[in-house]
Amino acid sequence: MRIVVVGADAAGMSAAHTALRAAAGADREVGITVLEATGHTSYSACGIPYWIAGDVPGGEDLVARSAREHRAAGIDLRLGTRAVALDPERRRVRVEGDGGPDELEYDELVLATGAAPIVPDWARTAAGGLVEGVHPVKNLDDGAVWTGLLAEAGEMGGPTRAVVVGGGYIGLEMAEALIRRGLTTTLVTRSRVMSSLDADLGAEIEAALVAGGVDLRTGRTVERLETTDGRVGGVVTDTGERLTTDVVVLAIGVEPATSLGAAAGLPLGVEGGYLPDPGGRVAPGIWAAGDCCEVTHRLTGGRAFLPLGTHANKLGRVVGDNLLGGDRRFGGALGTAITRFVAGGVHLEIARTGLSSAAATAAGYDVAALVTIGTTASGYMPEAEQIQTKVIADRTTRRLLGVQIVGGPGSAKRIDAAAAALWGGLDVDDLAGMDLAYAPPFATVWDALQIAARRLADRL
Repeated sequence: MRIVVVGADAAGMSAAHTALRAAAGADREVGITVLEATGHTSYSACGIPYWIAGDVPGGEDLVARSAREHRAAGIDLRLGTRAVALDPERRRVRVEGDGGPDELEYDELVLATGAAPIVPDWARTAAGGLVEGVHPVKNLDDGAVWTGLLAEAGEMGGPTRAVVVGGGYIGLEMAEALIRRGLTTTLVTRSRVMSSLDADLGAEIEAALVAGGVDLRTGRTVERLETTDGRVGGVVTDTGERLTTDVVVLAIGVEPATSLGAAAGLPLGVEGGYLPDPGGRVAPGIWAAGDCCEVTHRLTGGRAFLPLGTHANKLGRVVGDNLLGGDRRFGGALGTAITRFVAGGVHLEIARTGLSSAAATAAGYDVAALVTIGTTASGYMPEAEQIQTKVIADRTTRRLLGVQIVGGPGSAKRIDAAAAALWGGLDVDDLAGMDLAYAPPFATVWDALQIAARRLADRL
């Protein structure tokens, strides 16, 4: 069996290695070729802001499995090779790389092309390239650009001012990294910070950013850049503000990289992603996994674009098993996510799972929600920090719909218990009564998550 995988990061390599193991178990012969446009494979993109901040020594530390290891396992890995055209009828893919153009035949094709950063027109030169000093944060090459740009931060002639455009996870993490590198940092976002959370907890995050040293500008968009000799020197917003800067971080978001399949006629969803079935198939002989896909939301049943490495790995494993005749199914996603902001004496943890109040209302639920303030440990312990927990449920059925957490050290990983409750379809009473661990350094006797669920249950 000839398997071609396009994309060599989380989903693609998970599919490739799972297929190898499945073939060995079934005593079948497979040839797996993996095409990767960049020079990197199997790395943690989520770790890049921490590399830039200085927590991680180098980009190589973010690599989970090297190209040499992949090849030693029996995979024909071709770095610097881009798939440029797909012919589903003839089951062939045309590629371009260091060895020149080529055409590969396949029996099964896996599209794991990930997502691409959104780069607005104002960030580009007339020739189409990026303005000097302006860059996204998506892959290891981007990380290397940023470590190079910031290498002289704090020194004479080095960058001293930064503007981060975008208030999501990467925007927060890069604001933290830049402040810790000594740069005066402004964050500009078109709506509010962490808009995937409800506005009341979002306001807590914004206050923490300001306390940590971020010059926060919400409700603004960037209209244009000011440059000198081709290098960025300022950002002008739609309100007419001019923000002087030496560098600009593009953290506006990402979009599915699906042009290869779209040109071949594969169907796309509302967000532009592939639409794999629960087994990962998108068409006869063609599968898809990872951030190029829209996945099924476990609560709404609809499709959602949730570009996260967690389910990229899971769906890749599903595809790899099914390539060899397996019957594995991807169970959907809840959008569970976690991050932090630690700078300027502030340590804030942020997590969410399930639906926000607005999303739950849009999905047709009769929404009830409540924020409860508690502590991460027993109040007499020095570890005790404030934690705010928002529980969202359906007023009629009492079904749990979402949980959001904002608090000090030790807060955010509680989101996993909430996600498990959501995954199992539990209601607020179930969550309030669950048998969770207690010891004074770790929790109150009623954990903050359970107190929040119990108070909403009482109100209902």
